[in-house]
Amino acid sequence: MNKVNSQNKKIKKEIDKFQKSGNIQKAIEACRGAISEDENNTELHIKLGDLYMERHLDIHQVQQYADEAITEYQRALENCVDSAEIYFKIGMAFYYKRELEKAANYFKLALEHNTKLSEANFMLAEIFMKKGDFLEATEYAQKAIKLAPFSSSRAYFLIYGIMTLSNKSKWYKKYSQLLASILTLPFDKYAVKSVIKQLTYLKFLPVLFKTSIMIFFKGFTEDVLNIYRETLDKAPGFVELYINLGRIYFELKRYDDAICEYKMAIWLDSLNLRAYFYLCQLYEELKDFDNAIEICQKLIELQPHIADFHCRIAQYYYLRGDIDEAIEHYQTAVSLNPNPQWTSVVAQTLGFIFQENTKNLDAAISSYQNAYNLNPNDLDIYLNLGNVFFEKGSYDNALIIYKKALESSPHNARLHCNLGYLYWGKGDIEEAIKEYEKAILYDNTYDIAYNNLGVIYLDDLGRVKKAIELFEAARKYNPNYALAHYNLARSIAITGDKVEAAKLYQIALDINTYTQELDPADIEEKIQDLFT
Repeated sequence: MNKVNSQNKKIKKEIDKFQKSGNIQKAIEACRGAISEDENNTELHIKLGDLYMERHLDIHQVQQYADEAITEYQRALENCVDSAEIYFKIGMAFYYKRELEKAANYFKLALEHNTKLSEANFMLAEIFMKKGDFLEATEYAQKAIKLAPFSSSRAYFLIYGIMTLSNKSKWYKKYSQLLASILTLPFDKYAVKSVIKQLTYLKFLPVLFKTSIMIFFKGFTEDVLNIYRETLDKAPGFVELYINLGRIYFELKRYDDAICEYKMAIWLDSLNLRAYFYLCQLYEELKDFDNAIEICQKLIELQPHIADFHCRIAQYYYLRGDIDEAIEHYQTAVSLNPNPQWTSVVAQTLGFIFQENTKNLDAAISSYQNAYNLNPNDLDIYLNLGNVFFEKGSYDNALIIYKKALESSPHNARLHCNLGYLYWGKGDIEEAIKEYEKAILYDNTYDIAYNNLGVIYLDDLGRVKKAIELFEAARKYNPNYALAHYNLARSIAITGDKVEAAKLYQIALDINTYTQELDPADIEEKIQDLFT
């Protein structure tokens, strides 16, 4: 027995010697050799698993060794099924493989066999952080602290990070966590290693400065990309490098690569708002609104009081067709009100959705009025509010709004055009003509004013020649105005030139394919009527 123990000590000493010298491959070979002579040696299987994990975490190794480590730990577990240590080590291997569900299961098994294993609770907190479940992460971090209050620097810091992003936490509670993290740092060996590693990244700051200068003068080039790649090989945990590399890939339109870099930054730092934000922008660029919404939800979980995040996710929901979700987040953005002018624009957007998508005109009026209260100098609010009153049939209210707007902007062509439409709708042709003429006076390229005035001369006054002049002006200033071509065709048809009218109807039909101003069936019917 003593001979066996002596032999084991000799083998372990040899393995440790290779390991300390950095020759992990030799250490692995020595460990394998020892296991071949003693298959049931639990300690050797654990040691070999540790060596494989060390090799796996070596950034200079292309091949991955986590699976080999897991195999060795599982062999050790066969001889020691109640070992919390082995369950924990298997959990760590799966964690580094990014198989978070399996990792969490093994950490929980470790806790079942040793309820006082603080490190397992902390790793569960890390897993929930990476999943974006910050409430669960906080709970497990607190459990880790309860079990090891004087050596849980990382757990204190994790809670501090979550509190920093929340506007609900009292400042003294937040900074008490930071202070506890600092005070317990010397007693948390993993935290010490992490701090030392972070400090080593300071030497790469000149690289960031150099590449910033290169980008300023030459833009995003392959040279900049290569510098970042080389630097990343030397500093694989430097989050800023992944974010910057993602931005370079984005500018070079290598979107899949950019996504990978941003996700890596988030993996390393689950609270990094910039990484989430840039990834969200990238999905927006790709019109991948499902993923954009998912990432934006993470931003909102991290900082629910940021109105811009709610506004962004509302836009994505709207573009995806989820109108109710869009309205809810726009309303939240308005309630947060970061500044009156910005919030006024959001309130107008909300009014537009109520008006155009839900046909809730009262809600639209309320939103536009809210926008007015926030920024009474914005002319667009008057126009939108007047339009919705008109649509509701409240012509007198619409007239009051437009005239009030004219007090501050008497030469605004758009206002006069809207007033013309209002008077026209009320049947006051004389006043409508006056307002359309004023719109053209203040903007002689206003195609809509020309067209609408032309319709009055054609349909209400029967002055075909004058109508033709106005429709010609409308299509001159907007060649892609299908309605102007259509109305001009109607006028020409009255003069008897059916061929020219047919040509104009066909042009209107072609343009309408893109602009969707008219029902194409109406245009086709008009063409058929010309020759029947």
